[in-house]
Amino acid sequence: MRGHKKIWIGAAALLLGGIAFVVGPNAYAGDEETTIAAPARTPAGAATVGVEEAADAVLGYAGESTRTLTYPGASFVKVHFSKLLLAEGDYVTVSNADGSETHRYDNTDGPGTWAMSVEGEQAVLELHRSAGSLLGELPLFGASVDKVTRGLAPEEMTGPRAPESICSRDDKRDAVCYQESDPAAFNRSAAVARLLIDGTTLCTAWRVGAKNRLMTNHHCFESTGQAQATEVWFGYECTSCGGEYAHDPVKVRGEEVLATDQVYDYTLFTVDDFPAIEDFGYLEFDNRVTTRGEKLYIPQHPSGKPLQIAVDSDADEGGHCRVEAPKYQGYEAETDVGYKCDTEFGSSGSPVIARSTGKVVALHHFGGCPNSGVRADLLWTELKRLL
Repeated sequence: MRGHKKIWIGAAALLLGGIAFVVGPNAYAGDEETTIAAPARTPAGAATVGVEEAADAVLGYAGESTRTLTYPGASFVKVHFSKLLLAEGDYVTVSNADGSETHRYDNTDGPGTWAMSVEGEQAVLELHRSAGSLLGELPLFGASVDKVTRGLAPEEMTGPRAPESICSRDDKRDAVCYQESDPAAFNRSAAVARLLIDGTTLCTAWRVGAKNRLMTNHHCFESTGQAQATEVWFGYECTSCGGEYAHDPVKVRGEEVLATDQVYDYTLFTVDDFPAIEDFGYLEFDNRVTTRGEKLYIPQHPSGKPLQIAVDSDADEGGHCRVEAPKYQGYEAETDVGYKCDTEFGSSGSPVIARSTGKVVALHHFGGCPNSGVRADLLWTELKRLL
């Protein structure tokens, strides 16, 4: 299942960046039986793209029934309801400026709900009334927004983004570039999602197994409360190779964290509307230790951009992403797989897939060239009872 509606991404891509955590390169020596030692390392990190601000918007039965919140230059707007108390059958919508994206909320959502983000610099709020209850005329009833998160404008981004996770030239390409030339990689990439966490930061996640199970990094989020404040976007990819438009994503919310661990840097979680994303397919763990030199690829949402895949690598022999170190230093010795496939901030949580099996051999989490991910055989041992 791939998206169908086009969103312009030319400007938005400029708004998506990250805070750099400088990680020095680690030396490689030996073959697939060698344990590679490395200094203490810092996670690649989530890309910071938004900021929270106070707001004051009230939709009432006796007063205004529509409000437009505008933040010049913002790439998205995400509103928070401090009150959502409506007459039976009534609801509130949050839309973008042209109405191409609309999300609906009612009493079942309740106060404290963060609405789904809408693209662009405006959020249009509207109270929709049914033929209705007189209770709706009481001042107690209505909807209030007390805060928003908005996408940062270009001039608000501070400092240059460090390129340490790009190993030599950036060889990542839009996923759609591989639709004809590498259909296996393209099709498997559909199971990879963009995360917008608390309206301010970005990571990557992916479906693991046929059930309602998704994986990302512990350093992206670790609690059920954080999961419920996270948007999970499937189908967010360019409509053409190198193009300026992206398909309209299918957005669901995180629901429950089932397991999380700092050393292995994973979070296993569910989403609230699993049927909406079920047709995007899933990936599986490859329960083995990799071998040096075997080919890899990494579907990801670097800096929150539409889906890309790291297949080629000018830093690797033969120009293809490969395993450089089957047992590499992560948070502890031997917990990672090392490689020079290109990644960026926001790629945290991406699946590292073996070309030979089409299965996930690592969960990406570190930059540094070699970049690295937690070994899938270790994750499988930890999580198999939950999958």
